[in-house]
Amino acid sequence: MAKHRQYPVVYINEKAERSLRGGHPWVYGEEVTRIEGEYVNGQIADVFSEKDRYLGSGFINDHSKILVRVISGNTNDRYDDAFFERRLRYAVDYRRTVMGERDFKCCRLIFGEADQFPGLTVDRFENVLSVQIACLGIDIRKRMLLDTLVRILRGYGETIDAVYIRTDPALCEKEGMEAYEGFFDGEGLATEGIGETVITENGIRYHVDFIGGQKTGFFVDQKYNRVAVARIAKGKRVLDCFTHTGAFALNAAAAGADRVTAVDISEEAIGMAKRNAELNGLSDRMSFITSDVFKLLTEMAEKGSCDYDLIILDPPAFTKSRRTVQDAERGYKEINMKAMKLLPRGGYLATCSCSRFMTEGLFKKMLHSAARDAGVSLRQIEARQQAPDHPILWGVPETYYLKFFIFQVV
Repeated sequence: MAKHRQYPVVYINEKAERSLRGGHPWVYGEEVTRIEGEYVNGQIADVFSEKDRYLGSGFINDHSKILVRVISGNTNDRYDDAFFERRLRYAVDYRRTVMGERDFKCCRLIFGEADQFPGLTVDRFENVLSVQIACLGIDIRKRMLLDTLVRILRGYGETIDAVYIRTDPALCEKEGMEAYEGFFDGEGLATEGIGETVITENGIRYHVDFIGGQKTGFFVDQKYNRVAVARIAKGKRVLDCFTHTGAFALNAAAAGADRVTAVDISEEAIGMAKRNAELNGLSDRMSFITSDVFKLLTEMAEKGSCDYDLIILDPPAFTKSRRTVQDAERGYKEINMKAMKLLPRGGYLATCSCSRFMTEGLFKKMLHSAARDAGVSLRQIEARQQAPDHPILWGVPETYYLKFFIFQVV
């Protein structure tokens, strides 16, 4: 029997106990058998088994389906500023190690549960930190956390000029939080007059709109997958579908692709991709199409001809819940099958899914089905995942979301 502390105690059933012991940090409200002690949402609570065994401690919030988000399994931890500073430093030091000096300038510094900071995402874009918060326990501690993070980075000689926070209204509603966004007014940080910054990734420069862009403003998780595509792009005619800010297209063009066409349904995205091409002096080797990719691939298939020998498919998440996985699978299959049909024998396909609900097994099953219906075989060149600044925590499948494959169509 563990000694009870000053925190409220949440007792859970055997199913939840097995999950926590297996490494998963979430306790759902339906798994709770009783709660002892008064609490305020967002504070720390201890989690115990029905046999009165301590299992961990975390943020409690009865407004959320996830009643407790466990952040520690150590009864000696005290959840003061020093505790969170150790955690932040550990996360930063990990990135300095796995990303190296150059790539540390542009990477994900905090990846939610994988860093034991539930609902917290922090991307570094050179001198700017772009932050997303989706957990009440983190939100009420954000000043201390962000002040500490900036101090740690500056202590390592890194320049941080601004921190911008964004929240998702739908996620905030689930957490009982107020949605908001704006600059964080920490010491020596800009609070106005800046909305974009310029980063360098893989030697390519990008304008990053960290206020109006998707998510945190730029997708750093594909960093090394772009390098993998660039390795085979030289001399190729490349079609980059769902180009967003043009990252895959620019890597291909810089690697010596014969020509590159970038496609996205968003005029704003295409506009930014064009600006990035100009920034890198690659405009003369690239063309841009504002179009629905499904429609464009269908039109190409109906014509029965394709002028490309490398097609890149980097779609947004087609599903954000288990309920719509089957619909998403059909969408993934449609674009992959059409791309396979369009490519000549010996052509190359880079394809991925960024939805955690589209598991690796489902994605592979879909690719097998698409290849069969397209009448082709796939020769796998590489199977990849998200970059290591987005670590995959075993026991927490939600942290493994990006599946990436490069094939030759034979």
